[in-house]
Amino acid sequence: MLYPELFKSLERVRWHMDRDIPWDNFDPARLSDEQARTIKMNAITEWAALPATEMFLRDNVDDSDFSAFMSVWFFEEQKHSLVLMEYLQRFRPDLVPTEEELHAVRFHFDPAPAQETLMLHFCGEIRLNHWYRCAAEWHTEPVIQHIYRLISRDEARHAGAYLQYMRRMIDKLGDEARSAFARIGMLMASSARSSKPLHPTNLHVNASLFPNDTVQSRLPEPEWLEHWLDQQIRFGKEWEAKVVGMILTNLSLLFDRTIGTVQELNRYRKELGRAKTAEPSTA
Repeated sequence: MLYPELFKSLERVRWHMDRDIPWDNFDPARLSDEQARTIKMNAITEWAALPATEMFLRDNVDDSDFSAFMSVWFFEEQKHSLVLMEYLQRFRPDLVPTEEELHAVRFHFDPAPAQETLMLHFCGEIRLNHWYRCAAEWHTEPVIQHIYRLISRDEARHAGAYLQYMRRMIDKLGDEARSAFARIGMLMASSARSSKPLHPTNLHVNASLFPNDTVQSRLPEPEWLEHWLDQQIRFGKEWEAKVVGMILTNLSLLFDRTIGTVQELNRYRKELGRAKTAEPSTA
C-alpha cells in the first residue's frame, strides 16, 4: 500500500494556519480590490475538491489504498479554500464567499475511466503549482504571497503522490494504463494550441448539465479564470512552457523513455496503439 507512507510524508511537511502564516505582517496598502477579488475566486475553485473527491471515491470503489489517500488530499485541498477565506475574513470580509457560492461548485461528475481521471488531475496539480507560484509574484501584499507559495508547494506534493499511483497502475495494467496516460498527457500538454488553458476546473464533466457543467461555469464570474491568467497574473508562454516541460519530464520517468516534446509523446501514444492492434486474438 502507498497510503501509509504518503500519509507520513505529507504529515511531516504540513503547515498550520495559526503558526505558519505571518498574519501580523499584513499590509493593507499593498492589497488592491482587484487582487482581493481574485482571492475570492480561488477560494471557490479550491472548494471544488469536494465533488472531485466524491468522484474519486465512486470511480475507485475497488481501490481502498487510493481511496484512503483521498482523505489526505481532500483535507489539504479544502484547507486551501479555508485559508484563502480566512485571509478574506480577516482583511476583506465583504468578499468572503457565501455558502451558496461555495455549494454551486458541488455537482455530479459523470463516471470516467480511473486511469484517465488520475492523469488529468496529476496534470492539474502541476498546473496549479505553477499558477499559484505566478500568482505569488503578481500579488504585492506579503501575507497572501506567503499563502500562495504554501499552497503551490502542496500542489506539487500532490502531483508526486498521484505519480506514485500512476506507477502502480502501470505495474497492474501495463500498456492499458500507459495509453490512457499518454492520451490525457497529449490533451493537457497541448493546451497552448487551444483557446484556453486546460485544467479540471474548466473541462466539461456532466453531459446532462452542459454547458453549465464545468467548475468555472458555476463561479460568480464565469469568465474570471481566463482574465486572471491572461490579464492579471499574466501566465504567459514562459510559464506555460514550464508546465508542459514538467508534464513531459514526469512522463519520461513514468514510461522509462525520453519524451522531450509533445510530438514525441504523440508518437509514443501511436506506438502503443499499434502494439495493441497487433496483439494476437485470444478468441
